[in-house]
Amino acid sequence: MKNSLQLRQAQTVSLAMTPQLQQAIKLLQLSTIELQQEIQQIVEQNPLLEMDEKLDNPNLESLETLAEKEITRDQSSEFDPFDNDCSVKSLDIDGFDSQKDITVDSPSISKQKADSELHDQYSAGLRQGKSYSIDSDSVYEGETSETLQDHLFWQLDLSPLTGADKLIAEIIIDSINDSGYLTEPLSSILETVKPEYPTVTEEDISTVLKLIQHYDPIAVGSRNVQECLSIQLDALDENTEYLDLAKSIVKNHLNLLSNRDYRTLCQRLSVKEKELKAAVDLITKLNPRPGHFAIHEKSDYIIPDIKVIKTEDGDFDVELNPFSVPNVRLNNHYKNLANSATNERDKNFFKSNLQEANWFIQSLAKRNDTLLKVAKCIVSHQKEFMLYGESAMHPMVLNDVATEVNMHESTVSRVTTEKYIHTPRGTYELKYFFSSSVSTESGDAASSKAIRARIKELISKENPRKPYSDSLLADMLNKEGIVVARRTIAKYRESIGIASSSQRKRLV
Repeated sequence: MKNSLQLRQAQTVSLAMTPQLQQAIKLLQLSTIELQQEIQQIVEQNPLLEMDEKLDNPNLESLETLAEKEITRDQSSEFDPFDNDCSVKSLDIDGFDSQKDITVDSPSISKQKADSELHDQYSAGLRQGKSYSIDSDSVYEGETSETLQDHLFWQLDLSPLTGADKLIAEIIIDSINDSGYLTEPLSSILETVKPEYPTVTEEDISTVLKLIQHYDPIAVGSRNVQECLSIQLDALDENTEYLDLAKSIVKNHLNLLSNRDYRTLCQRLSVKEKELKAAVDLITKLNPRPGHFAIHEKSDYIIPDIKVIKTEDGDFDVELNPFSVPNVRLNNHYKNLANSATNERDKNFFKSNLQEANWFIQSLAKRNDTLLKVAKCIVSHQKEFMLYGESAMHPMVLNDVATEVNMHESTVSRVTTEKYIHTPRGTYELKYFFSSSVSTESGDAASSKAIRARIKELISKENPRKPYSDSLLADMLNKEGIVVARRTIAKYRESIGIASSSQRKRLV
């Protein structure tokens, strides 16, 4: 076969993304905070752009009507781990999972497991609250305050410790996580101290640790939940009623307590149910995460991109929040300079920046139009939710909105991620309103979120001594015309942080 060169013509179609299109897509997926940072950076780089100072300092009263500050954690010290809404998986504790890797100084593997399970149950009793407001000058600034380490070092400075003991204390404090637990084994701390103080022993480190464990908050620096609870019980007045029984439960029967096996507990301890309940009540008043009571974590703030206002006729108006991002415009001074430039180099500079400025302003406008269009579509589908809450939510998926607004699903996904809407029922991420559907006997579809809300409502009304099983909940929903399997009930129940019926059962 002979090799030959040939010239052929062919038509092909390919998608070329212009810089303007790339920028528009980028802006579309940015959150409000990220967009504000992007605008600041672009304005600093392009002299043809400036931010409208008229909107830099809106009056505080008008801002407060748009949104409220989100407080991500409610540091309430009152909680009941046996509450109906409790879950063994409802709240992760920073650094606590790492405790499973610490085998040194831990009594046994079975006790570690009991610690973890009991800790999860206590975690379930803590509530995460939400409220919203907007600050005028530091909307994006989290609350700054003393950390747990700051609080402990302050107490250390007031103590008489010196030399090796003070170094040991400093290392211990540095090794305590935000939940108040020591994350390093004593042997590791000993290796760190040895080069400077060769005569130090592990017993010396244990002595300093016990001192720190009686700092404020009490039991900080504990190595597991059992030690944490035991220290707090030891600190109580010795005349406290049922104190000895509570100590015995924590020391010897954590696994039974974590499983809520009250019948076995009564048999093992040879006590009546009333006495057991009193001891358990005493334990539930303890704090399994001492570090969380000493620090104020940085609060997250949300500025809604969209606001929904209920009109007098019962309908809803959907508007952009004008204060969510700075207003950007062309700088008239530099625009005039561009028109009067005579030097070729200056002309090219101003021409290039003017083009980029126009593109950026158009991309921002396109982002706002797309966001508003999608938000209006979502609100029109979820009017029942605006009126009656989660239980009235309609099933809706990305494709429903994409088809109605004539956009691709990926565009709708970008514009609803990390974009927030302030409604008469609170502030939500736009993607919150998407949920799958479940069939009903009438042939209609019910939202999975509405079913979760109904499950939560049913459980809130159950007898705590005889909580509803997943099978019974499925039967109750089937009677209401909602066809759902027991496995689905279990999945929905776990997703909203509610424990199983055996774990919800409590002494009354």
